Amino acid sequence: MSFSKAQDLIRLAQMAAARRSGVSLEDIVAEFSVAHRTAQRMTQALEETFANVIAEDGEDRKRRWRIAPGAQAPLQLRPETAIEALDIAGREAAAAGRLRHRQALAGLRDGLLARLTHRDAARAEADAEAVLSALVTVTRPGPRVSLAPEILDAVTEALRGPFRLRARYKSAAAPDRILEPHGVLLGHRTYLVARDPAKGALIRTFRLDQIVAAEVLDESFTMDPGFSMARFAAQSFGVWQDPAQFGPVVWRFAPHAAERAAGFRFHPSQRFEPQADGGLILRFEAAGWLEMAWHLYQWGDAVEVLEPEGLRAMVAGHRRPDFDAMP
Repeated sequence: MSFSKAQDLIRLAQMAAARRSGVSLEDIVAEFSVAHRTAQRMTQALEETFANVIAEDGEDRKRRWRIAPGAQAPLQLRPETAIEALDIAGREAAAAGRLRHRQALAGLRDGLLARLTHRDAARAEADAEAVLSALVTVTRPGPRVSLAPEILDAVTEALRGPFRLRARYKSAAAPDRILEPHGVLLGHRTYLVARDPAKGALIRTFRLDQIVAAEVLDESFTMDPGFSMARFAAQSFGVWQDPAQFGPVVWRFAPHAAERAAGFRFHPSQRFEPQADGGLILRFEAAGWLEMAWHLYQWGDAVEVLEPEGLRAMVAGHRRPDFDAMP
């Protein structure tokens, strides 16, 4: 829907809410200077967008549309998509061990359903369940790292402050560290991004599954004003940070793999250079050679590392010609 059409739909909804008798097709034609058929499409969009639209035929046999009054906001968006979104987000939060977020999402979902009539709530739940049953997340092969909900809760609370976090890393017998959380990197491994003042101003990463104890302290701190989680994340190909490996990366994809590679977002800084023979050069700046090597293996011999030399040496001898498919 274009911006102007969205504006017209909002105006129509406001008219339907303000006029006790509602709006007719003739009213819409006169107000918006549109054809009768366009007015019909506008009423259809009104019914599809808002949940509390009532269409009634009057004594003059003209159909009119109005927004039903109620204690809630007069314009109620249809709830099916919102229920789906909350259920999907809740399922992902539960799978990641973010129980606090799952509970909050469940509360929002229940609150939304409570504002509906029994009939509308049952329909919204049924429609959402139909969509959810068709959406299945493919599980990554191999062992899965488990995150302790109480650790995630402590990190979340510390970020909200921001407050310092007392943590023990890798071992319950390890000495306490006082960390200043700046963010969390979510991926196949989850990292706390934090400053350890005892070791200087450098922002470091800590594997969240290896934090064995965490306690939020009643001590606020000032975040590094020049720090950006987006920039920090972009320094790596995956989630691992290694400043010594950061630099230009150049890969060349063979002609038969160029179209497939062009559809990938390898890195936020990526730049593609089509080649005369149909191949494709990819350039970006990042660190994390090991995670790059894991990804490159999936392409078999369809990709060649031109830079950096350290990554080129790491994947040498592992390019296979017998893979039947590419990522």
